[in-house]
Amino acid sequence: MRFKQYDLSLKDDVEVFTKQLFYALFNDACQEKANHLKEKFVKILKGLAIENASEVWAAYQQTFCKIREKLDLDAKAFEKTDPACKSLGEVYLAYPGFHAIAVYRLSHELYKMEIPILPRMMSEYAHGLTGTDIHPGATIGDSFFIDHATGIVIGETTIIKENVKIYQGVTLGGIQVKKELASTKRHPTIESNVTIYANATILGGDVVIGSDSIIGANVCVITSVPEGSIVTYESENKITTRKSYVK
Repeated sequence: MRFKQYDLSLKDDVEVFTKQLFYALFNDACQEKANHLKEKFVKILKGLAIENASEVWAAYQQTFCKIREKLDLDAKAFEKTDPACKSLGEVYLAYPGFHAIAVYRLSHELYKMEIPILPRMMSEYAHGLTGTDIHPGATIGDSFFIDHATGIVIGETTIIKENVKIYQGVTLGGIQVKKELASTKRHPTIESNVTIYANATILGGDVVIGSDSIIGANVCVITSVPEGSIVTYESENKITTRKSYVK
């Protein structure tokens, strides 16, 4: 039996490239001094059998300043929202949620350019580092905040508007997993100024969470929610004092 061969070492090349591009974005990328990354980028695209790699790099490089502007808005949202945050520098250097958003924004531009495979490789690199799985095809607006990062899943056709806050364990997914649905909108739309607390699950391409809504922890939502709503999960917690166990 003859197997098709794949150069899996490209995974290492993509990890190095993504890491260095993330660093350059806050150093020299907007001054068009990131040409030291061009060679790595061209090598990766050739390894993926993608033609016109130099032209793709030139177009991609033109997006870096716009990405940086969006990330600065994201960082300010972190500083404004998280009471544990002491400075913007802390966000850039120490917040995994911000790191996940940065790699998403970098991979999303390549996704829009219809570059195959590479955007997913970049997003999976961030997934492994941060525990946050954001598909590069998702559409995410300005001032996006992810707290704690771990366990978050955001599907390919998700739309997230401005000033949205998401906490750990949130899933924005599809209600069905069928290959024939690949070209349809399978994931929810989150309007502006929505907060989604830990371990909430929102499923379905027709589901819209209205603006200024709050989705509480552990909620499962499969129908649209009007703007200004508060959705909570009701449970009964039995609290017993320690003295009750003393005989």
